[in-house]
Amino acid sequence: MKRKRFDHRTWHRAATGEQTVLELPGGLLVDYRAGEVPEPLRVPFRGRELLILDSGYRWVHYSPSGQTHALTVQLDTAGVPQQLYVDIGEGVGVGKDGLPYIDDLYLDVIAVCLVQPGGQWRVTETEIIDAEELEDALRSGAVSPGQAEFAWQEARAVEAALRGGRFAPLEILRGYLSDPYT
Repeated sequence: MKRKRFDHRTWHRAATGEQTVLELPGGLLVDYRAGEVPEPLRVPFRGRELLILDSGYRWVHYSPSGQTHALTVQLDTAGVPQQLYVDIGEGVGVGKDGLPYIDDLYLDVIAVCLVQPGGQWRVTETEIIDAEELEDALRSGAVSPGQAEFAWQEARAVEAALRGGRFAPLEILRGYLSDPYT
C-alpha cells in the first residue's frame, strides 16, 4: 500500500499554480488551479484521449472523512468537468501539514459526465483502472489478499454509485463549485 498526498504546490507538471485547502462538512477539499503548464496532460479513456491538465485547469479534490475513497474532478478553463477520478484506499486522513491523504489500494475509478441544463452532472461512462498495479502489489506483498479483495469491492461499489447518480462526494464537490461560499 502507498500513501498518496493531495498536494500540487510543487507539482512537476505545472510551472505555477495556486492551491487552497478548505474544510467542508464531512471532509477536506483541496482546490488547485494550474498556472503555466509546459506540457498538457492527456490520458487514455475507452479508446480516446481526455485532456485533463493544461494552463488554467482546476483539479478539485474532496476527501470525505471516514471513507475509503477520495474524489478529484479535473475541470477545463470554462469549469467543465473533463474527468472524475476516484482513488480507492484503505482509509483517508489528514497529515500534520493539514493536507489530505489516502492509503491507496492502487485501483481507481475514472468517469466522464455531461453537465445538464440545471447544472446537474450525469455520469455517462466509467472505468476501473490500474488492476495491474494492484496485482503487482499483491505479488510483492505490498497488499494482502484481503486488501486486494476489498479494493475490488470498493471500486465496484463506487462505479455503481457513479453510474446510478448516488455518489455523495460528487454532489458535495459540485455544490462547492456552483457556490464556493456556502
